[in-house]
Amino acid sequence: MVYEFPSDGPTIAFRCELDALPINEENQFEHRSKNHGVSHKCGHDGHMTIVAGLAPWIQEQNFKKGKIVLLFQPAEETGQGAAKILADKRFRSLNIDHIYALHNIPGVPLQTIIAPTMGFSAEVQSFALYLTGKESHASEPENGINPAMPIGDAIRYFEALNVQQPNDPNFKILTPIYAKIGDTSYGISPAKGELHYTIRTWTPETMESLRKEIESICSQISKTYSINYSLDWFEYFPASINDSSGIMLVKKIALKKQYKLLEKTTPFSFGEDFGWFSKAFKATMFGIGAGVDSPSLHHADYDFPDDLISTGMEMFTSLILELLAE
Repeated sequence: MVYEFPSDGPTIAFRCELDALPINEENQFEHRSKNHGVSHKCGHDGHMTIVAGLAPWIQEQNFKKGKIVLLFQPAEETGQGAAKILADKRFRSLNIDHIYALHNIPGVPLQTIIAPTMGFSAEVQSFALYLTGKESHASEPENGINPAMPIGDAIRYFEALNVQQPNDPNFKILTPIYAKIGDTSYGISPAKGELHYTIRTWTPETMESLRKEIESICSQISKTYSINYSLDWFEYFPASINDSSGIMLVKKIALKKQYKLLEKTTPFSFGEDFGWFSKAFKATMFGIGAGVDSPSLHHADYDFPDDLISTGMEMFTSLILELLAE
């Protein structure tokens, strides 16, 4: 939805996202998911309600300048939605000056505004290591090349790369996700194996350095065991880097509206494809506390707190008034 006003001025966008997760709803209230095995467990339905609620408010205003874009984005959970929107010439032709978004954060007091000064979320990348050796009879493993030991070495070497102190600029988390070696054929020493990881850093520069370290480890393992390998990189979420002026304005509004303010010096370690927008525009994403006792995101009993709808709308309408009012 695009709202254009008579005179030239800034074009500001407000992005929300909507997709469900393959998680079965455990809650028993009336508004629980009606689709077995699928439910909203990240609060995207609440985020979309907030942005949709801006539409009737905007129509009641009398702005003289600028443009407002309400962006309803699909496919955030896969990291593909924002990238596809950015690739659309119709969206790029809007010439966005600044784009804003929010995300609810369980574990933080209800309606607290969370202002991450460095950036909202981590740079996240997943990869799979595929190994191909040589099959042999299980009684003669020395005549084959079994991927078990190479995978064991890879896990140990990858573990040594972790730097899990959030305040360390070289922060890195490498999380093993899935591994497979051979099949349940007990007379065969297998030839094939695979190992999947997700990795995350605070900055694109650290991510690029980490990727090179991973590639070097895989190459060395291949040489050590004379085993062939390939790496597949996928599900990339760029770091959501916050524009300094945007996050300062968020803090100013939060204090003006007398919300509790939590300044965060490091990003959240989860991925958010809003990072694609921060690569292209001035971008600002902030958090809203969903309650200390709220179940965590992506948990089967999570539910978006409706009290956050008015909070999110007040933050967004205040941003619009600061940026477009005469």
